[in-house]
Amino acid sequence: MGCACCQCHGRSGSPSRRLWAVPALGFAAGCPCSPVSVLPAPTWAASTSGRASYPGTTLPSSSGASLASWWCPVSRPSACYSGENSQASRCEGGTSLLTLMGFRLEGIFPAALLPLLLTMILFLGPLMQLSMDCPCDLTDGLKVVLAPRSWARCLTDMRWLRNQVIAPLTEELVFRACMLPMLAPCTGLGPAVFTCPLFFGVAHFHHIFEQLRFRQSSVGSIFLSAAFQFSYTAVFGAYTAFLFIRTGHLIGPVLCHSFCNYMGFPAVCAALEHPQRRPLLACYALGVGLFLLLLQPLTDPKLYGSLPLCVLLERAGDSEAPLCS
Repeated sequence: MGCACCQCHGRSGSPSRRLWAVPALGFAAGCPCSPVSVLPAPTWAASTSGRASYPGTTLPSSSGASLASWWCPVSRPSACYSGENSQASRCEGGTSLLTLMGFRLEGIFPAALLPLLLTMILFLGPLMQLSMDCPCDLTDGLKVVLAPRSWARCLTDMRWLRNQVIAPLTEELVFRACMLPMLAPCTGLGPAVFTCPLFFGVAHFHHIFEQLRFRQSSVGSIFLSAAFQFSYTAVFGAYTAFLFIRTGHLIGPVLCHSFCNYMGFPAVCAALEHPQRRPLLACYALGVGLFLLLLQPLTDPKLYGSLPLCVLLERAGDSEAPLCS
């Protein structure tokens, strides 16, 4: 059965956009059904010249195709629309929108700690490099980290807030919490993990215009830097998308994003020229090895409860076993 939708009332925008948005939202989250007439997903044939059976609603022309198959290949769940006061919540057999976006309490503590621990293990080399180059010892460093004045100073620093709080939260919210539940039903979880980061990487191209405007370097260097930044942000985006799917939480990717913004890209060239080069490079290799070894165990879905995206795809008959188990 194709996606179902209700007649739209009082919504702005073209009819085709309204009709497209209804199954998209309903497939991802479900919505409360009011006593309006629920109509099955319209079908149209070549003889209808692209006009669906609903009055005043025009859909793309297709020969014998349904609305559900036009929107995405997975079309089992249904959607409802109840007019001006409609909101995304639980429908019978559905999953709430907030749950799909990673806002849930089940398994929140391991979801906050384990992905961050895994990312810190990956950065074992840079962390050791930072500790070697830091003039203060461990005790003094902990005093600085735990001091209320240090946190007060950070919270009044707009650059710190942007890099450690606002950017991680907003970027993970948009590119993971909002985008993955829309992409996964159409592409499957595996392709979505690698498709979503491409948008995340392109979103950082605005740095090109800033550098060109202020002529911070030559044009070739700017575009080379942008290509490099696109590459590692796309890889990082795939990693946080993997964490989002495997944990079913947004908090893990946000904390990992904030930590990586603080650490920056590993200074491998500086490590190669460091006075204690051998132990430092050993820490780099050990960190990468332990990360690859612990990636699956620390992101085991059994630690985090049911995974909303996996449950959604299972109901649609399109389960992705490698990522969901």
